[in-house]
Amino acid sequence: MTTSRRTVLRGAGLLGAAALAPWTAGCSGADDDLTFFFAANPEEADARMRIVNAFQREHPDIRVRPILAGGDPTQQMSTFCAGGKCPDVLMAWEFNYAGLADRGVLLDLNTLLNRDRQFAAALHSDSIPVLYETFGFNGGQYAFPEQWSGAFLFYNAKIFAEAGVAPPPGRWDKPWTFGEFLDTAAALTQRDDRGRVTRWGFVDTWSPPYSAALFAMNNGVPWAVPRVSPTHLNFDDDDFLAGIQFYADLANVHRVAPAAADTQSISTMGLFTSGNAAMALGGHWRYQTFTQAEDLDFDVAVLPTGPAAAAKGMAARSAIGSTGLAIAADSRHREQAWEFLKFAAGPVGQSLIGASGLFVPVLRSAIDSPEFTAAHRRIRNLAVLTDGPAHSEGLPISPEWQQVHALMDRAIGPVLRGKRPAESLKRGLTPQIDEVLATA
Repeated sequence: MTTSRRTVLRGAGLLGAAALAPWTAGCSGADDDLTFFFAANPEEADARMRIVNAFQREHPDIRVRPILAGGDPTQQMSTFCAGGKCPDVLMAWEFNYAGLADRGVLLDLNTLLNRDRQFAAALHSDSIPVLYETFGFNGGQYAFPEQWSGAFLFYNAKIFAEAGVAPPPGRWDKPWTFGEFLDTAAALTQRDDRGRVTRWGFVDTWSPPYSAALFAMNNGVPWAVPRVSPTHLNFDDDDFLAGIQFYADLANVHRVAPAAADTQSISTMGLFTSGNAAMALGGHWRYQTFTQAEDLDFDVAVLPTGPAAAAKGMAARSAIGSTGLAIAADSRHREQAWEFLKFAAGPVGQSLIGASGLFVPVLRSAIDSPEFTAAHRRIRNLAVLTDGPAHSEGLPISPEWQQVHALMDRAIGPVLRGKRPAESLKRGLTPQIDEVLATA
């Protein structure tokens, strides 16, 4: 999802009481309502309500009561479900659903797919495997993907043109290199007579620990093998660490990106929208904000790949950043919830998502639709979005991810601040993560 993705990764929510006013803020209400729990900013909430309203027009006998998250979504879901008031339909994130599934909170959707063979066949034929498989855990299918956020580069086309610098590539299968990316960022970074930066070549609008791992992944090494229920992450792999070090050096050595201390007092989003940054790492959740920025001529581009990836002839990779829709295992409205999931994750709901311009849908038919293209008419490199899902790798899927995230966040911090080399993660982080994963 959009602006909340970075916040959700940190375990916090976005919306306050004012934003919750139009919708129910809890699980009390009529017992015959189908409850739908999700997190969203106001623009996203509007798009989701369009899907809800379209569903209710088609199913007037099913009344949907939205429940908008007002804090940490995972904690809220756990609280609701522990109290016996689990919402019928729940938004699921790739990094937290496995813990809920492992505790029996989520229904294995295979039980419903097996009896609805026609829908199952249509869904599988239209789905992008890597997205669909993101929500498969221990043999069960615990959610259907509903949107792809991804992670890629936004760039200021005007800055590139005025500097006479060639724009970055717009195809995942024809990426640029770490060296070319660095040279471009250096050429577009400007300083005044006193050496102070007036325009950055690159800024990160995502979550730096995850962005660093994304650069590591683009040096030819995945987070983990296998991805689902791994017992080891690749923070001891030299090529993976080289990608992390390259990302850290952008700020600490080459000074083409703000240092960690700088970002405490400035908005990286603001730097890009104001023309004080040439390139910005983010996902589709940033698109709506950038389209509203005055006089911002931007486009999207793929991420660069490192020497290890180039040696293997690998394409550039994005993050998945997907959310899905799940059904509570103890839902008393299972049949109604199933109809809602089929609508929202099926062709009709996905078409609405594509036309909204707020999300990238997950079905090929919706991605390739004229409505999706029309909603992104400012984008020249549309293949970055349309081909992005198929060129994505996701986070490891583990019930213990919250603990892994806490360890990773703490250990990578000094590396990103230039206090320790990435190689230190071999000794400090890897054994701790292995110990956590061994207990999963």
